[in-house]
Amino acid sequence: MFKKFKFVPILATLLLVLFLTACNSNDTTEPVKEAEEPATEGTEHAAEEPKLEGELIISAAASLTDAAEELKSTFNKVNPNVTITYNFGGSGALATQIQEGAPADIFMSASQKDMDTVEDLGLLLDDSRFDFASNAIVLVTKKSNDITLEKLEDIATLDISHIAMGDPESVPAGRYGKAAFEAVGVWDKIESKMVYVSDVRQALTQVETGNADLGIAFSTDAKTSDTVKAVINIDPSLHDAIIYPAAIVKSSENAEVAKAYLDFLNSDEGKTILESYGFITK
Repeated sequence: MFKKFKFVPILATLLLVLFLTACNSNDTTEPVKEAEEPATEGTEHAAEEPKLEGELIISAAASLTDAAEELKSTFNKVNPNVTITYNFGGSGALATQIQEGAPADIFMSASQKDMDTVEDLGLLLDDSRFDFASNAIVLVTKKSNDITLEKLEDIATLDISHIAMGDPESVPAGRYGKAAFEAVGVWDKIESKMVYVSDVRQALTQVETGNADLGIAFSTDAKTSDTVKAVINIDPSLHDAIIYPAAIVKSSENAEVAKAYLDFLNSDEGKTILESYGFITK
């Protein structure tokens, strides 16, 4: 009997161990998950990465210089992977360069005539051309000069030596200026005083430096100078309408990027930039 009673506590202990083991096997606590690998740096912003990339060469009228630089800066804030290089000059000279195969993705002209020349040769991408701005021309002089005019035709009565103007053969501002002088009947009287330059900005410089008494400039260019003043605003009815067209050059290897730039140019933001420099937009 003694041995039998001694065995009872041992048996009870074994039963307790078995009970606790069974309880632990039914534990519903979820195992600790393995730590997930950290996301690759920058992947959370992948969707925000700019998709456009490439290079653009833009042949642009010299009168667009200041506005174009701000357009570029603003466009690159959204498209930092697009490199834009401008080729500024007289629209006629730029049109000739494109005809001769000079690299260009976009042509931004200061006249319809020069854009027409390129388009008529089949050098523009179909349906890419549109008008994005307009302008006016003024007769300017140095602020320190006391030259005044009531009418454009009075220019023939002035005691002056030089009038700076873009070459009418290749510079729209010169073409518009010559047409206005012819319309009021003074071209033959002042032609000998003309100093022809390769773009409208050079005409402005000639007046700023005192190398010319007067000059023909776009009103937008005159506004950029602290040295010159407008003597007279030239009546727009005396010359063809000053319209700025833009288009993609057919040989461009970056037509998609070029289209994005022109879409921006034609956007409200692009128009606001142009207007801030005195251009007129629709």
